[in-house]
Amino acid sequence: MIKEYLVGNAHRYASKWLVLVIDIFMVVISFVLSYLIRFNLTLDFDISKLLIQLPIIAIIATASFLFTGSNKGVVRHTGVRDVYNIFNAICLSSILLITIVLFNRELGILENFTVPLGIIIIHSLLSFIAMTTSRYVFKALYNNLMAQGFKSNKNILIYGAGESGILTQNALANHSKSKVRVLGYVDEDDKKVGKNINGVKVFPKEVLNREFLVKNNVTEVIFSMQNINPKRLKDLVEGLVDYPVQVKIVPPVEQWINGELNVSQIKQIQIEDLLDRAPISIRNSKISEEVKNKVVLVTGGAGSIGSEIVRQICTYEYKSLIVIDQSESALYDLQQELKQNGYHNFLPIVGDVRDKNRLNNIFQEHRPDIIFHAAAYKHVPLMEYNSYEAIKINIAGTKVVADLAVSHNADKFIFISTDKAVNPTNVMGATKRIAEMYVSCMQQQGKTKFITTRFGNVLGSNGSVIPLFKKQIDKGGPLTVTHEAVTRYFMTIPEASQLVLEAGAMGDGGEIFIFDMGESVKIFDLAKNMIKLSGLRYPEDIDIKITGLRPGEKLYEELLANGENTMPTYHKKIMIGKSRSLNYIEVRSKIDELCVSNMFFNGSTVSLMKEIVPEYVSNNSDLCKLDKKKVNVKSNSNLKKVL
Repeated sequence: MIKEYLVGNAHRYASKWLVLVIDIFMVVISFVLSYLIRFNLTLDFDISKLLIQLPIIAIIATASFLFTGSNKGVVRHTGVRDVYNIFNAICLSSILLITIVLFNRELGILENFTVPLGIIIIHSLLSFIAMTTSRYVFKALYNNLMAQGFKSNKNILIYGAGESGILTQNALANHSKSKVRVLGYVDEDDKKVGKNINGVKVFPKEVLNREFLVKNNVTEVIFSMQNINPKRLKDLVEGLVDYPVQVKIVPPVEQWINGELNVSQIKQIQIEDLLDRAPISIRNSKISEEVKNKVVLVTGGAGSIGSEIVRQICTYEYKSLIVIDQSESALYDLQQELKQNGYHNFLPIVGDVRDKNRLNNIFQEHRPDIIFHAAAYKHVPLMEYNSYEAIKINIAGTKVVADLAVSHNADKFIFISTDKAVNPTNVMGATKRIAEMYVSCMQQQGKTKFITTRFGNVLGSNGSVIPLFKKQIDKGGPLTVTHEAVTRYFMTIPEASQLVLEAGAMGDGGEIFIFDMGESVKIFDLAKNMIKLSGLRYPEDIDIKITGLRPGEKLYEELLANGENTMPTYHKKIMIGKSRSLNYIEVRSKIDELCVSNMFFNGSTVSLMKEIVPEYVSNNSDLCKLDKKKVNVKSNSNLKKVL
């Protein structure tokens, strides 16, 4: 009955006054014990003096405890801070007692109030031990009663027996609504394996197998290692997704609330955590020097990459920041976000990079020094049969901004390209490659330095595969994958944007900077892992449907075209691509012809694109027939030469 009452009322905190009464009782008992210890466990002392001293000791202790607030801590959450408060209270009590004893010796106010220094020291030690022990005893009793009261305990393993793992265990133990039991730590350090930490055993990593997990009814594995290698984390998690356990992760320490881990922050691991790259510094001295007191213009500034470039530029000491985008809603959202974060020195402009007159007015008014050109159409299947729009924004739009950069003497023009521009198999990739070529041509004009950056998919960008899979999982599936063998490179939006800024700062003009994208990811495996990390089973709960390659889609992406190679830079993640030499006059002439033809809806624009980019060969698209015609034309011309 008593146990049921305690468990049923476990949510109520013990009164701080009850804690104060218990503490004073402990102090009084400790004072009596200190006399017994001082006189070798005999009664060879004046008990009448002791009885006079006890009330005074109790009053001094009460004053000290109330002053330090040592009685205000929640007993069942006792931690190091509470022990520190007890220590301060005991020290203050001892100092007050010694002061009163010394004054009494001089003034003789209380005839029988003389306490030997040895007893004061013994009393201090006993009081500290008694008060600390009592709190931890009550905490242990509470936890045991709660553990018995809950029938649905979850057994948890914490991967990482370091400081972060210990803090995770403490957070779980102190959480009032937690119905879990930490079965043990798992660590790779042989020196820790087999030992106990806070009464919890440390196991070797070999225990992460089906037999151990099922036998011990382990339902969760929490990864709590602050500096774990992303590839190592990926391997460990992928080894667990087939077992009947949930996999969770503790966030980086800088995300903890007021420096303390909250149980609510321990989240189920997401696929982004496995694809995430090693963190890089957001602030960089070279970038800071580059943009200092400069007018910076970002086109497509409300898009995934453009908006992150804007956010990062806002942390530097620029003169002014112009953000252009044709999407009114997205630009408004970015404006509100920047204002809420305390940034005000920026100008959002709703505009279209295809509108030369509008952009010319912006250039005349603001005189940008550095231009980041991120505006583009990027969805491969949509652009495959909307070549008019793809050419108009990706080529003609780039041409407009690049021409204005030269005519207004901008210092730098940084063009954001894509890996789909390499050996393109679709309209979108071909337009980006032609834009790269035009940017290279413009390097020969004026003083403006033209720089190209090239990288693959970014995590969480608009239209990327991961948000699509999440929506499909929420709807109950199936997940759609175009081909079982398709692979892609992934990079986080902040990292990609940071590297764009870095490349822009280091570029001297004419370079194509290629980013280290790490290892490519098999999309089919990505889909399976997302299903399993959602706590579902493949294919029992959610299946994966192979839909076939979309028009223009590749099985795998490339970062270098045929005949290209790279040179290193001072940044290990940025390389310079050495591209083939171009006939700049001829290329510019054909690009001008392409833009004019597109204005008049000339049906030969895709064929002209294939002339400008000979390596552009369509794949899984109706446009493949143009490549067959090209082959037939070449064959006929060769036959005529022979004849």
